[in-house]
Amino acid sequence: MIKLAPILLAVLYGLAMYRFSIWRTKRELDANSTELADPILKVLMDRMAKALDIDRIKVHIYEIEPVNGLAAPDGRIFITRGFFNKYRAGEVTSEEMATVIAHEMGHVALGHSRRRMIDFSGQNAMRTALAMILGRFIPGVGPWIANGLMSLLAARLSRSDEFEADAYASALLVKAGIGTEPQKSLFKKLETLTGARGAKIPAWVMSHPKTPQRIAAIEANEAKWGAS
Repeated sequence: MIKLAPILLAVLYGLAMYRFSIWRTKRELDANSTELADPILKVLMDRMAKALDIDRIKVHIYEIEPVNGLAAPDGRIFITRGFFNKYRAGEVTSEEMATVIAHEMGHVALGHSRRRMIDFSGQNAMRTALAMILGRFIPGVGPWIANGLMSLLAARLSRSDEFEADAYASALLVKAGIGTEPQKSLFKKLETLTGARGAKIPAWVMSHPKTPQRIAAIEANEAKWGAS
């Protein structure tokens, strides 16, 4: 039991840190966001709401400049002010913005935030166990190797979530009559919009899949569903 204590403590630490992160994120979002009010986007959101048989889709603007979308742990959907400004400037179409909302709805519907809590706690336990084992054979270096392996695992799990949210969004967009072309066209713009240089980073290190992989997955789903 004593030998397992560090692993159990790692699990408890992971749970505590995740809960603290939820609390801190909620405070930040509450203080720095307002409900999205755009008549053109509302038409598209209403079409998606009808496809889901719900009354409405509520989206908030998070007042930060980086271009991003966010599914909060409490289920709320956010678009950053920076992303909304790109839309207002004509760099992103209303249909492309709708695909972002659909993607974040996918994260909520598929329970990715809850899954992250389990994954984070499990990864802490695995990191501690690996560090203990490797530390016996490679003193001083073992913990670094354990951290590296867990970071790669976390990135892989995150990529899996992104593919799942993409598929959810594609299905919703098709059902709402919007289609997947705006989803694919936005992906082609994302690196320019965000200033990212993902093409220079090995795919197995990234937390998000590369653009060609995401588009290929969408087109594979289209072929499977008989949609285009």
